[in-house]
Amino acid sequence: MSMHDARNPKPTLELVAEHAGVSRATVSRVVNGSDRVKPAAREAVELAIRELNYVPNRAARSLAQGRTNSIALVIPENTAKFFADPYFAKVVQGAAQYLADTEFMLTLLLSTEADPVKTTRYLQGSNVDGALVLSHHADDRSYADLGSVLPMVYGGRTMSTDQKDIYVVDVDNVAAARQATEVIIDRGRTKLAIIAGPQDMGAGLDRLIGFKQAVEEAGLEPVAIEIGDFTPASGRRIMRQLLDADVRVDGLFAASAQMGFGALQALGEAGMKVPEDISVTSVDDDSFARNSTPPLTTIAQNPERQGEIMAELLIKRINGEQVPAWSIVDTRLVLRASH
Repeated sequence: MSMHDARNPKPTLELVAEHAGVSRATVSRVVNGSDRVKPAAREAVELAIRELNYVPNRAARSLAQGRTNSIALVIPENTAKFFADPYFAKVVQGAAQYLADTEFMLTLLLSTEADPVKTTRYLQGSNVDGALVLSHHADDRSYADLGSVLPMVYGGRTMSTDQKDIYVVDVDNVAAARQATEVIIDRGRTKLAIIAGPQDMGAGLDRLIGFKQAVEEAGLEPVAIEIGDFTPASGRRIMRQLLDADVRVDGLFAASAQMGFGALQALGEAGMKVPEDISVTSVDDDSFARNSTPPLTTIAQNPERQGEIMAELLIKRINGEQVPAWSIVDTRLVLRASH
């Protein structure tokens, strides 16, 4: 039987404080998940909550704070691309794991290119406390003005240079591409090509820059610069085109493991031996990199950590804390059989 007066069946914050022998503010901090509470006081409050069957009125508290306790993860990509790309799943996993220990729920918004206005309208309508935006394209201008009304954190640098209050969590894509290309050059390859990503995205642009830097520093000229869309199909198609056009390539940097996977398929179909005839490297240590033939030498991005940092920074921003405008996630070279 609970220990509070039966005539007052609904215990209040004040009753919990009295029962635990602490201040109302201490109970409030425990209930709100603050870490600014001494262990002994926390234990006393938690015991009192159990004994009194106290249920915090989260809805009322959220209303008082002007909060929804909901965060949107916005993916401005079509649904098929989202579900086919392991990178997105890992970022979502990292963000969700971080938010599991908070009161915030994660809402996934797949925003198609056809109607981005619908998404921005939803984000502006006090439905969420903040947004995480992944895979940002140059034509996603609809998000550019949202930063002034809603805390936002981007996964990958945005293409909108005139935005204020931009907070980005990313890898150094220029350095990653340069390192992957240097691996090929160190093998003594001189006829170098790139299958780059979309040039309306930061990652697509930056990885092409890194490739060019490495080639130039080696005193070489690229034999081919082709643009794909980060999918296996585009890697396969472009590699086939290069082979059909008889372009002599002995080193290929594919700007994503998915495109590298597709390129290796085309090379295998043409009877080219990897790495004997051509060295191939990429960025992303995912199932495509591990399951290609042969497995891809690549740069691991750690997308789970990216998602975790994005969520952490967004919560801090929602709480009015200062956070850095740029956060760089470490990458790691993974050597396999393709180079």
